[in-house]
Amino acid sequence: MPVSVKITILCLLFPIHLYAESFRTIVESAVVVTHDNVAGSSVPVGINSSALIRLGEEQRFFRGIELEITAPQAWLPYRGALVMAVYSSLNRQPAAGIADLEGTRIAFEALPGKLQTIYQIPLKSSHGLRTTPYVTIPAAITQPAAFPILFRLMPVAKGINDELESMIFTLTVRPILSDEGAVKLTPRYPPQLRGRPFNILIDDVLIENLAEQHLLKEGEHHLVVLSDDYRNESRLFLVERAKVLDLTVDLQDPTPLIVFEAPENAQILLNNVLIQKNQEPIAVEPGQHEVIFRIGDYTIAKTLNILKGKTYRVAMTVDFAIHETD
Repeated sequence: MPVSVKITILCLLFPIHLYAESFRTIVESAVVVTHDNVAGSSVPVGINSSALIRLGEEQRFFRGIELEITAPQAWLPYRGALVMAVYSSLNRQPAAGIADLEGTRIAFEALPGKLQTIYQIPLKSSHGLRTTPYVTIPAAITQPAAFPILFRLMPVAKGINDELESMIFTLTVRPILSDEGAVKLTPRYPPQLRGRPFNILIDDVLIENLAEQHLLKEGEHHLVVLSDDYRNESRLFLVERAKVLDLTVDLQDPTPLIVFEAPENAQILLNNVLIQKNQEPIAVEPGQHEVIFRIGDYTIAKTLNILKGKTYRVAMTVDFAIHETD
């Protein structure tokens, strides 16, 4: 009976199990899949051996994991002689070496006769992964709580020759990331106004709990601060894929400020009080204020209507116009 026929019968007799089964394997290595290692990690896997696959602590950004199996050139004549199996919900986390385990078989497929095979295992319902001519989805959704999982290579039948028995494959495991990142907001208060109420909106959505990290699509987002006790603020920020942005929100005193600019020989009076040159922005109360600029005998006065939470730039400019006539 040809080997390809044997593998078909094997799959019919032993379908993917949805309950725990016992098996013995040689655990040769372990891989930890992390969101910040998009290139993944590679380990050797031989016949009748296996690799343990764990997830890193940060799992929010995973859509799935990718298993890339690279075969040696000598594998091509043995098409159909091996199957790959994946088990989840192991009864224990084994150390390296021979292990007797129980687990749920979530994938079981013949290894095709090519040098590179890619499997993708989804980890969330909105994974968007699809089988293509280059990628196979061998399993349903595997919840992160079912990890670690075990990847295993097994021969179809006993009596394999020495060449196949000594063959070593390379297993590369990498994360498949969602198009999301997160932002962690940290408010910073003026010393004299700590603890006053305010609201923060991101993309017009009210943020209910500032202590939590908030998942957002990668790209540019709009933040607004609204308050009767602090200055209203509007700003843009950028979220990167699978990264957490620590964003400090400076809550500012809403007292209006006036910044004066004038020529060196000018005098500036605010409400009839002389203003020193090069002075920092001046805090004033909301309402009407009179500003006078004086250069020699030339005086100009303006009345300003100052609003809470605003900064005003008041500048005196001296210019002249030239007109050409016939």
